Amino acid sequence: MIVTWLGRAALYVCFVGAVGGVIEQARALRAHRTSHVRWWALGALGGIAAAVGVMEFALVTHNFALAYVAENNATFTPLLYSITGLWSALEGSLMLWVLLQSAITFGVLLYYRRDRDSPVVGWAAIVLLCVGAFFTFLMMGPADPFIHNAAHVLQGAGPNALLQDNPLVAVHPPLLYLGFVGFSVPFAFAIAMLVTGRVHERWPLEQRRWTVLAWGSLSLGIVLGAWWSYQVLGWGGFWGWDPVENAALLPWLTATAYIHSVIVQDRRGLFRVWNLSLAIATFALTILGTFFTRSGVLVSVHAFSSSTLGPILIGFFFVVVVVGASLLAWRGDRLRAPVGVDHPLSREGLFVANNILFVGFAIVVLLGTVFPLLYQAINGTQVTVGTPYFATVAAPLSVLLLVLMAIAPLVSWRSADAKVLWARTRVSAWTAILSVVVLLVAGVRRPAEVIAVFLAVLAAGAALRTLRGSLVAALRRGSWRSVLRAPSTGGMIVHLGVVVLALGIVTSTTYVTRSEVTLATGQRTVVDGQLVSFDGFHNINDALKSATQLKVSVDGHQLRPAITTFNGRGGTTVGTPAIDSNLARDVYVTFDAVGGTGNTSGAQVQSGLPTGSVVLGVTVEPLLAWLWLGGIVIGLGSALSFFRRRYSEDVT
Repeated sequence: MIVTWLGRAALYVCFVGAVGGVIEQARALRAHRTSHVRWWALGALGGIAAAVGVMEFALVTHNFALAYVAENNATFTPLLYSITGLWSALEGSLMLWVLLQSAITFGVLLYYRRDRDSPVVGWAAIVLLCVGAFFTFLMMGPADPFIHNAAHVLQGAGPNALLQDNPLVAVHPPLLYLGFVGFSVPFAFAIAMLVTGRVHERWPLEQRRWTVLAWGSLSLGIVLGAWWSYQVLGWGGFWGWDPVENAALLPWLTATAYIHSVIVQDRRGLFRVWNLSLAIATFALTILGTFFTRSGVLVSVHAFSSSTLGPILIGFFFVVVVVGASLLAWRGDRLRAPVGVDHPLSREGLFVANNILFVGFAIVVLLGTVFPLLYQAINGTQVTVGTPYFATVAAPLSVLLLVLMAIAPLVSWRSADAKVLWARTRVSAWTAILSVVVLLVAGVRRPAEVIAVFLAVLAAGAALRTLRGSLVAALRRGSWRSVLRAPSTGGMIVHLGVVVLALGIVTSTTYVTRSEVTLATGQRTVVDGQLVSFDGFHNINDALKSATQLKVSVDGHQLRPAITTFNGRGGTTVGTPAIDSNLARDVYVTFDAVGGTGNTSGAQVQSGLPTGSVVLGVTVEPLLAWLWLGGIVIGLGSALSFFRRRYSEDVT
């Protein structure tokens, strides 16, 4: 019982810190005095950190007196997966959410300690603390993680099998949550600017700073989630337009639009209402995504089980939307810019096109995700919206975005000059044409690959030209640090990451080869130029799992695809693929069945091992590793963009 008391007491401290901070800041704003809200935020952070510490200690020590530990941990659970058990189920994931929310809130207040008397910072603090208080409240009632387990059990159920089969579970969810939680900062500043009417100062760029941090975390989290899915689920793909995948993609799309359009506001004073709307919409979509994953309304391998949080979360979503829309309507006329876009092919004009594409695609994804829910609610029957619906829009959208990436960084503000544009793109254009010629000579004829390479080279050329300009300017100043301070450095590195990622996606999906082969022990075959041999069986039995592995060789590299049964949760059995990966291609091998007919009942057994032939699934995907590499580059560019801006502005 003491663990329950300690954990709940820590949650109460967190809640009191958040609510007390709201009251303190509101009084300070009303009395026009300096606020001490930072210390209340620190108290909230200390409370949730203590609660997380209590839960982690219970998980690591396998304290089944807590129902959460008994349901998501076992004595045989490895240390890594005991630690990650914190976010393996609904209640614990909310603890991680509040921990990150409290840390970001305190970090923001600490960062703006010199502006603590600013009404904008004050109102932003109130919003951030209210968000933290809301999610803490969920754990004090309907999603209590510290429920005492009345049954005296000596063994727990263990984590879900898919959550203890790959170390990416340690990084993917925290990065995803950091992205979601991070979007509360631009939302808070947007609300603060609307309340105070101070939208003409430096605060719009402050929104962009924190949005870049959240966007980079979410981008890396999405890519690592795709990598995790690819390595664990056994289907050889990385993105299936699953509703929960879409829930993470939606705020990413609107945040991407915002990051670009706020540059126009900084340079030309345009898009004030639009940018505030995007900041509010992005945070609202994170709440909607949270509703999708934690209410049980969607059936997905990525979703949590059904809970009672659905009505509360959807209610909070509507509060965010109504408050944001009401403030925009109140201040809208005063925020409109006195000037407009001078030329549709100017840089600001192309940023408008960029926003239309991203927001339009977000609407398409939202409709495809919500439509099955609405259809079931109205007609009482289930319907699914599959990959073809999304791919029909995603493919042309990707082409148009690569075109914009190739042109937008090089065109001028306010005007369009074809001669200047050609002078700036000439080298990359000829390089792109030469690349296409090389592909055609090499026998590559598929339009998707040819178009992707042409546009990718153009986009990479635009990014490299911009980076070269920053480097030349830095050398003239005699300081390499000015490269990092340049506004475009981090953004252009992100663009290069997108180019690498796009080439990986297009090439791997265009030239993927999927085969099923039947091999007896000692036999070999060639699949798409890869020599595959089957060398026998191997059994593994330990406290965590039992598995029948295949000894497979791919071009001399040993792989061990398996059928694995994890102890706990009724002995869940999952396929465990094996992957031979390099920068040129991935060979993805799955253990599909024993026996040439795919029927395991015909297998012979000697000394506990099956003998005879097996059916292997062999998938060859060229350049797939470029997808993961591109995601990492995107994350690095985002981090550089965030820290560069902070360093530059602190210096000046």
